[in-house]
Order: sequence, then C-alpha cells, then structure tokens
Amino acid sequence: MTIVTGNTKFQQLAIEMDAFKNEWDEDGNHIAIDTQSVMKSLAEKSLNSSNIDLKSGKQIRVKIEYNGWTKLLQIYVGYEGSSLSSFLNHTIKISKIIPSQVYMGFTASTGTLTETHQIHDWTFSSVILPDSTVKDNSKKGIILASVLPVVGALILFAVIAIPIFRQRMIKKRERIRRMEELERQYAAAAPTKFTYKQLAKATKNFSKDNLLGTGGFGSVYKGHIVDPPKTIAVKKISSTSHQGEREYLAEICTIGRLRHRNILQLEGWSHENESLLLVYDFMANKSLNEFLSGRKFLDWKTRYKILTGLASALLYLHEECGDPVVHRDVKPSNVMLDAEFNPRLGDFGLARLLSNTTGVTTMVAGTLGYMAPEVSYTGKATTESDVYSFGVVALEVVCGKRFSNLLGESCLVDYAWELHTKGKLVECVDPKLNGDFNEDEVVRILRVALACLHLDSNLRPKMRKVVMVMINSDEPLMELPNTRPKGVYVSLYGFSNPPTMTNTSTTTPLTWPEYPSSSTTSNLPDESLAR
Repeated sequence: MTIVTGNTKFQQLAIEMDAFKNEWDEDGNHIAIDTQSVMKSLAEKSLNSSNIDLKSGKQIRVKIEYNGWTKLLQIYVGYEGSSLSSFLNHTIKISKIIPSQVYMGFTASTGTLTETHQIHDWTFSSVILPDSTVKDNSKKGIILASVLPVVGALILFAVIAIPIFRQRMIKKRERIRRMEELERQYAAAAPTKFTYKQLAKATKNFSKDNLLGTGGFGSVYKGHIVDPPKTIAVKKISSTSHQGEREYLAEICTIGRLRHRNILQLEGWSHENESLLLVYDFMANKSLNEFLSGRKFLDWKTRYKILTGLASALLYLHEECGDPVVHRDVKPSNVMLDAEFNPRLGDFGLARLLSNTTGVTTMVAGTLGYMAPEVSYTGKATTESDVYSFGVVALEVVCGKRFSNLLGESCLVDYAWELHTKGKLVECVDPKLNGDFNEDEVVRILRVALACLHLDSNLRPKMRKVVMVMINSDEPLMELPNTRPKGVYVSLYGFSNPPTMTNTSTTTPLTWPEYPSSSTTSNLPDESLAR
C-alpha cells in the first residue's frame, strides 16, 4: 500500500504473512513481498509446500536477508527448534523503492476475525556497502572478514557437537544391547516379537481414532491383526524417556512370566524406530474406572465377580507365582474388563519382585489415596500395601463412588467406619442397585475392605484369607474394632536410612492426616533399583 499525506509519499517494503484468503490471494497460509499494495504482491508463495501453518499456534521463526551486491531478497522460515529453510527468493533493487532513511517495524490486522499475534524476539542489522571505487584488496578484506567468523563458528560447533553426538550414539548402542539381552532372556515369556510396521498397520499408524487412553509413560491404541485374526491393545512408550524405558523393562520382566486368568496377558513386544511397544489382549469394556466415573452401571453379581477376580490375581502375585510380586499401583484404572466383565489386573510398570527380601525400599511410587499410609513414610512397598489398595477399590465398588467423592469433607473410608460403628454398614451400598444385592455378600466384602484398610499393616489380612472369605460363606470373618484405629504404625527399620538407637520398640505410631482428596500418581525415580 502506498500512503500519501499532502505532498509527501510514504514508500515501503513489506513482508506479508497472511493467514486469511482474500479474493486476490493464493490461499490463507502464504508469505508475500509487497511494496505498494497487498492486492498486487511482487512475489507470493504458499507455506503449505513447507508444511508450515501460520494458524498452528506453534512459534515460527522468519529470517529475511537482502544482498546489496546481487539485489537478491531471501526469506527463510521454520518452526522454533527446527532449522530454517529457504522459502522465497526475489530479485529487487530496494534503493528504487524506499528512501535511504527508513523506519523498521511491525503491523498487524485481523479485520472482523479474532486472532492473536505475538512477536517473541527480533533483531536487525545492516552493513554499508563500500563504494565501487574501492580497491580489490579492500573487497578481499571484506570477504575475509565475513568468511573467517563463519569458519571459526563451524569449527567451534564441531568441537562441541562431536562429543555430544558420540555420547548419544554410545547411549543408543547401549539401549539396543539391553533390548537384545532382554529379548534373549524373555523371548519364551513374550510369545511374539512384532515389527513396528506390523503394529503401525494394525493401529492405522497409531491414529487418534484408535486411541484408547493415555498414561504416564505412553498411549494405548486399539489394533487389528489379520493372521491370526485378533483384536489387540498396543501401548506405545517413547524410548527417549528413561522412566518409560524402565517401565517397559519392568512390564516385560514381571508380567511376561505371569500366567493367571485375572492378569492381563502380555502378547508380544517391539522396540524398533525409537519406540517401545507392548501388545496385550484387547479389553472390550475398558477398565473398572469407567464404572466409577459413572459411564457404566454394573449389577451386584458383576461387581462381586470383579472383586473376587481381583483378589485372586493378588493372591497369585503374592503367594503362588514363585518369587512374590508387589504390584504397587492397584486402582480401578488398572483393573481391565473383558467382554464378559471378567477382571484382568494390568499395568505392571511399577511392579517389583520381592525375591527373598521382606519388601521393596524405593522412592514413593503409586497413586495417592490407594497407596497405604506407611508407604509415604518409609518408601517401602509390600504385599500389605497391595492389600490396603485392594481395600480402597473394594469399598469404591460396593459404594459406587470415589473415595474422595462423598458429601462434605469426610472421605469414603471415614464414612464406612462411621456406619460400621453404628451397626449400619449395609447402608454403604450403592443406592443405584435399588436393594438388588445379596446382603450377606455385601457385609462380607465391606468387613474385608475395612480389615484391609487397617492402619497397622501387620493387622491386615493376607490375600488368601480375603479370597477364602469371598468364595466361602462359612469362612469366619475378620475381627474389626468398633471404631476406626488412629495413627499409622510403621517399622523404624522400614526407612531407607534407619536411625541408630537402642531400647526402642520395633514399631512406632505416627499421626496421619486426612486422606487426600485426589488420586495423583507419584512416579518418582527409583535410583535404588536402577538397572
């Protein structure tokens, strides 16, 4: 646009970045060079050819260069963090268009549309070209002054970049070595090694339409394989994440050797293309979390079957699978449901083998609210802490609500204990059942849940006792105190750095605050178990 005020003519050279298509524009995503009018640009080019979208919301960097010798105006463009590429070149003699003294600046217009324009940073520099009468040696000096800093910068970059690149290659080779070793050790446990191409095809290149959910270390996609025909679920974990790689290894080392009808079966794996992939049976009814979130309704028979199956899975982990396994993250979102609502305990990324030790001492890992209170003090995950998590889940399933989703400030556990004290424990039952439930089964599960939630871990029942109470109506119930116990009892030697003292008891009561009102997962680094 040429602006005229009185007898003064304002000339300009503008680089136009246009996110709106007018009738004279090529499209609504282009860059143009304008002098007198945006309706008649000197040059125009669509950004679609460079995969740059002005409306993407991403930060975009633009570099504009003009060479006074060659009269060439060059525009470079790229997303922040990526290298700039040459986009639009145009030969123009600027001295014929704008005066010798000019103002540099920015202008923006949105018309009737609503847009946000942000300039994060900008720089401007210019060099006065020497007169054409300058001797050749002066020209050579200018060339050397221009070239030498570039060469020096390239050498400096090489000195810095080569060690970094070498270190990355070493880490990459080490990761490949670990994965190959893992494959040799657990090939029999994980029956199928898939290629990345197979799983990408099965999930339609991991499309959003096939996304089932997203977790702390990756996303889960629904997939279909042809030979043999089967529906699968694929967890995709980025191998660039150290925590993600640790979860991948833990999942294979733990679940790869487990065989139980109520444990989610690992069908295969893949570690190609910088991606770690785990393949599972597809669960048609997603997880128990769907029910507690109000998206599904389950009758009492189905709820009882789910809790019995979950208890059976934990019994298998704690006592029947060889070396005991502590799951460490028992919660509704990790209890998967197949087409017949049979439960399958999954997500063993935090699980640990106990071997011959009495527990796992580590940084706090689990989900607040489902995590046993003593774990927050000691960092030690045990079979007893899994029992506590089962108690929370059992209480939620019977009551049909979250432990933190009750009226007032009281939590669900307090509410259940209060009704137990009044002899009205059955009133905990989900009102949506409309009384259609087996009262004896309800009372047995609620008493089991409260026993599992005992603040003294030594007084919690073993999972074998829990299973027996749930499947055998003649099995004696656990004894419960009339009121909820106070305080948390933890072993002094459960801490990672036990204090030095004599003549002390082996346990000590600690004041425990109200139960948290959210279920935030805390997956902190586990340096003591680094591989």
